[in-house]
Amino acid sequence: MGSAESLPAELTGFVGRDGELTELDVLLGSGRLTTVTGTGGVGKTRLALRAARLAQDRFRDGVHAVDLSALRDAGLLDHTVAEALRVPDHTTRGPRTALAEHVADRELLLVVDGFDRVPAECAALVGELLRRAPGLRVLAAGRRPLGITGERLLALAPLPVPGDGVRLFTERAAEVLPDFAVSGADAEAVTELCARLDGLPLALELAAVRLRALSVGDVLHRLEDRFRLLTGGDPTAPVRHRALRTAIGWSHELCTPAERLLWARLSVFAGGFDLEAVEYVCAGTDLAEEDVADTVAGLVAQSVISRDADAEEGTRYRMLESVREYGASWLAALGDEERMRRRHRDWYLGLATWCELDWFSPRQAEVAALVTAELPNLRLALDFSLDGPAEDPAVGQYLAGTLWFCWVGCGRLAEGRHWLDRALDACAEPSDARAKAMWVCGYVALLQGDSTAALSVLQECRAEADESGNATAAAYAVHRLGCLALVSDDMPVAERVIGDALERYRRIGELNSNVLMGQVELAMAVAFQGDVQQGERLAEEVRDICGDHGERWTLAYALYVLGYTAWLGGDPARARRLAEESLAIDHTFHDLVGAVLALELLALVTEHEGAPREAAVLQGAAGRLWESVGLRLFGSRYFNAPRAVCERRLREQLSDHAYAAALYEGARLSFDEAVLRALTHTRLPVGLPRVEGVPHQGRGDLRGQPRATGDQRA
Repeated sequence: MGSAESLPAELTGFVGRDGELTELDVLLGSGRLTTVTGTGGVGKTRLALRAARLAQDRFRDGVHAVDLSALRDAGLLDHTVAEALRVPDHTTRGPRTALAEHVADRELLLVVDGFDRVPAECAALVGELLRRAPGLRVLAAGRRPLGITGERLLALAPLPVPGDGVRLFTERAAEVLPDFAVSGADAEAVTELCARLDGLPLALELAAVRLRALSVGDVLHRLEDRFRLLTGGDPTAPVRHRALRTAIGWSHELCTPAERLLWARLSVFAGGFDLEAVEYVCAGTDLAEEDVADTVAGLVAQSVISRDADAEEGTRYRMLESVREYGASWLAALGDEERMRRRHRDWYLGLATWCELDWFSPRQAEVAALVTAELPNLRLALDFSLDGPAEDPAVGQYLAGTLWFCWVGCGRLAEGRHWLDRALDACAEPSDARAKAMWVCGYVALLQGDSTAALSVLQECRAEADESGNATAAAYAVHRLGCLALVSDDMPVAERVIGDALERYRRIGELNSNVLMGQVELAMAVAFQGDVQQGERLAEEVRDICGDHGERWTLAYALYVLGYTAWLGGDPARARRLAEESLAIDHTFHDLVGAVLALELLALVTEHEGAPREAAVLQGAAGRLWESVGLRLFGSRYFNAPRAVCERRLREQLSDHAYAAALYEGARLSFDEAVLRALTHTRLPVGLPRVEGVPHQGRGDLRGQPRATGDQRA
């Protein structure tokens, strides 16, 4: 049975549309692409989401929705869809390739809403996904068709009046005035009002809000005067377009001057926003900061903006795209667009800086949730810095580098690489901002398995840092060069270079998640060479420091190393506890690299517990995730050791067919399902390893190679 967890909650009751829902249901069953078209405000989104929710049980892999209405840059279309589908991809593949491979063997429904800003690009993406994934169905909603062969169309008309149009107005009016009821003389006025608004749902809802201060007759009388006044003087405009613009324009006219000004300024945001951001960005001339909160409340009361019921990061607000566009036209008329976009950019630059500092704190998970919520606005800030009317590449480089925790810690390597490459291409002049973007780009590239690009940019970063005396950038570049040696199986070099980086960090007083990750990587290097006790000691020290600072992301890697050394030390029960805790944390941050390492270790422990088929399922899940991470196990015999040992043992216990079937079952699991499977499966009593030739202490076959004689740590 599918799931509709990605669908937004309905904030108000759904009225009417029984016939349209039935027709949509038939179209979804008979065609692979169905598009709901219609004018703005006619209810396309509500209908599509309601139909998707009703059809969810047909789709084994669930129903997912992507809202493209806030997308300004067509180059981010694939990343936005991948984010909505939670496609786990850290590779250097294009996001479209990753998307196509993710959905290739899945049965799911994808709801694509608000594609009107990028219709050609969206049509190309949807077309390719449909060709590559026979089990995929797409339900789109926009003002015009996508124009793809085989597309089924449902042209959505306004609600009938009398009928559901009057019913919708009445229900929304009752939400404003609980005692509101249509009777007597009011019935004729309500029907006429709904007819004047052509039964357009958004127009009806905006009109209903007016009943706080006016009678139905007053609303109707005032509306009649405004049809001619608020249509921009275009007598050829379709009636429905005039109705929508009239309803929005009338709401605008009835706002106070401060509310109109705030409405215009709010149009610079993308997606949602919170009050703090509004106070910084929108306060100023003619709108004092202390008045912003009351003005926001006024716009909420007017239904110009709404509170986001799905927000987990505190009170957030949203604005419908039609309403945003109306505000943007006023902002342009005021000649204030560039200044407001700059203020918007500055706020999110500050937010990113604060989040980077707060990443090394007990608020780490909150920071991860916040940057997820603010991603549309962070993208706008990046785009304005790198390609705005007054572009400032150094600011864009600083912002792209400062968001390293978003790219690396929150599982967005592919998008991070997009912005970092773009930032570095924007300006080649050496600066501290460019140096930061360089080492972060190198870090992202090596995690993607792109060693050549990583080596090039990290060496360039180190050379420029040494020349300019930037000790911080030099330390980070050296650290990531050591990490590159680690994943390239050169453990002596990794140990030496990462040790050098840690000493550099100590000299400049640097302590954060990156520094602790360096010590975890050093622990891996020495453990892989055979000094298990030293590796364990280094990882234990990181665990203690993480506990002192409330750090969780690096802690997950330290726990993995401790689980690995526990297995080598013959304590599989402890290895399981540590690997499970590591996996749970990695899942919280959507960190695929850490999660897949933990899954590989848990597969080995599960086999040891006497559940070979379950171990093979976990291996299958890990294998599928490795395709999304990049080069499987970095191409390293050291990182591959748990998987290789586990595979050898499983092949001794399972037939080729049974092993292949279990791998396939695991590969079918989503990231969330794989984690749940690994953390909740029934465990068997732990006994001694059963495979002859594997000693109880278990070290010989998990080391990549013996530690070189005489190679001693200082």
